[in-house]
Amino acid sequence: MAPAPSPRLRPALLQWFDRHQRDLPWRRTSDPYAIWLSEIMLQQTQVSTVVPYWERFFERFPNVRALAAAPLDDVLGLWRGLGYYSRARLLHRAAQAVVSEHGGHFPPTAEELRALPGFGRYTAGAVASIAFEEEAPLVDGNVARVFSRWFAIEGPPGDKAREELLWRYAEACVKGERPGDWNQAVMELGATVCVKHAPLCLLCPVSAHCQARKEGREHALPPARRRAAPKEMRLYCAVTQKNGAVLLGRRENKGLFGGLWELPSTPVLPELSALLGTTKKPGASLGTVERVLTHRKLTLELYPLPAPKKLPRPSAPYAELKWQNVEALATLGISAAMQAALKVALPAHGKARR
Repeated sequence: MAPAPSPRLRPALLQWFDRHQRDLPWRRTSDPYAIWLSEIMLQQTQVSTVVPYWERFFERFPNVRALAAAPLDDVLGLWRGLGYYSRARLLHRAAQAVVSEHGGHFPPTAEELRALPGFGRYTAGAVASIAFEEEAPLVDGNVARVFSRWFAIEGPPGDKAREELLWRYAEACVKGERPGDWNQAVMELGATVCVKHAPLCLLCPVSAHCQARKEGREHALPPARRRAAPKEMRLYCAVTQKNGAVLLGRRENKGLFGGLWELPSTPVLPELSALLGTTKKPGASLGTVERVLTHRKLTLELYPLPAPKKLPRPSAPYAELKWQNVEALATLGISAAMQAALKVALPAHGKARR
């Protein structure tokens, strides 16, 4: 068990949080659905980006039953542009589980929440502590950075021993009054004061309790994460149009772009015709779109392909092939990379080639 923090740390940080916390819409409620939605959206996404998405999503699906009853296509369409679409798929699955297994009510403990799809240790701790005031720990990137400096925790991000120690400190620190506010206060401090490259120690309400500050190592802890070079991923995309519509495929609900609509694509160019059930060859390239994702460098090459007489039965990785009106493309769940590809493939934006 990690040593207990100074008894003066908690009141000082909570007092600062009460005065300086950002006014965020999900902080105005104790509704576990609203809090959970914000936590999922905030994963690897900045607050400024999340706020309008959260507001639109909450307006469209105001409670867990509404989300559970919605078609996945609608959920992915509203998520469009937020990225990391596996979050939206798991969000939908978890909502259905809350309705079917818990009568539409979120279980109040982190242990029970972790049985739901997409609820890892962090998400369960966040919802249990903030919505239900359970003394449930959490560690995210901001918390890890703050604790690394407060307690001079060594080791690079991702190191197993370091991660275990961080969670032990989180368990020790969350015990006491207002556990939900405590967790939020630590995250807020990491997001606004104890920032990555240039910590604002002179503005920190608890700098007197920071071991890294005492040792003059606030800029050295934690050390930077070593990131592997992104893997190359190349897809050949069929641009097939007919009567003002473009042929799209919806991927199976798994993998990188699971559940999303896209131009039918394959990693091997000669297989593109077979994917559409035609023997006709692709025409000259229409252009290339490149995007760097978290772990991949994605290249999309666009090739015109005549429309088949009859759509074939979809095969992996597609669950569905369908003609979509060009005007409807703005509402479908489509990745940012594929949106860019469609702008190249359909430069007239609605005037499809015949």
